[in-house]
Amino acid sequence: MSMDPKSQVLLRQADLFNGPLLLAGAPADALGDALIQAQLWSWLADEYQPLAQRYGERVSFGHLPPATQAAAAVLFLPKSRELTDYLLQALASLPSMQRIFMVGEKKAGIERAAKQLQALGISWKLDSARHCQLWQCELEPAAGSGPSLEAKQQRFVVTHAQCELQVCSLPGVFSHGRLDLGTALLLEHLDGLPQGHWLDFGCGAGVLGAALKHGYPQAEVSLLDVDAFALESSRRTLMLNGLQANVLAGAGIADAPAGLAAIISNPPFHKGVHTHYRATEQLIEQAARHLRLGGELRLVANSFLRYPELIERHLGACRVLAERDGFKVYSALRAR
Repeated sequence: MSMDPKSQVLLRQADLFNGPLLLAGAPADALGDALIQAQLWSWLADEYQPLAQRYGERVSFGHLPPATQAAAAVLFLPKSRELTDYLLQALASLPSMQRIFMVGEKKAGIERAAKQLQALGISWKLDSARHCQLWQCELEPAAGSGPSLEAKQQRFVVTHAQCELQVCSLPGVFSHGRLDLGTALLLEHLDGLPQGHWLDFGCGAGVLGAALKHGYPQAEVSLLDVDAFALESSRRTLMLNGLQANVLAGAGIADAPAGLAAIISNPPFHKGVHTHYRATEQLIEQAARHLRLGGELRLVANSFLRYPELIERHLGACRVLAERDGFKVYSALRAR
């Protein structure tokens, strides 16, 4: 396992981290080998899975921090300002917590995030290397008394098929607090799917999965995402609308059920601050393994992306069902 640059910067100050420690958002590397008393917390299944294989019960997955007696935590800077704010408050609220370190890439906004850290106590920059910075904060007594996760969630209404769906979005979830253009287009083209088990892949706040379950109450619907905050958002969206569906954590399409009648997706193309198309490419390349014969892949994507060629190579003839606002809805049936 190669060492992430953020972990390398952390280990330059290794003497500060030789006791009980909580690593929040730890990358999937060998940092835990060097910090043997550290607990690791991840909210991304693709990072949690290899960490859990390596460190077992030292690693936890979810949208809430694990119980810990550690007096110090390291936050690896996440992708959004709202999520950073929640995570800092969540860590500061832990009963034993006395100090928080934060490490992140300069291009990811670590200097901006340091201002959020400074709201919790006396803070200063410890190190700068590998295009990253490491900050430390000694917490003030009232540092963890900020808004709860419920106060940070956002609700909005989506009109679909002459009904209104209540949507709950938590910090860090794609298109937080609003309906994005791609999902809006795909919502208008959910009819005519093959009957059977349907999967909303990369479910985010659960808009597509909830719309499918509302429109077809007898259908089996599953929602899968890599992000624990997306999964919790989807659970809350389903609950708000009195719906029940399977909510699944997965690192990618390889963790999806088999024998599906349809995979519906507005697939993710960002990981952190980086553009990352591999998850969508893997979805297209491996969809046939999870679809039954005649099952359908229906996805929305930016028009400039050359997905039709990939779809036809791995699945079957690709049709364009709709085009608007720079997006296209593609459909293909498993032909073999």
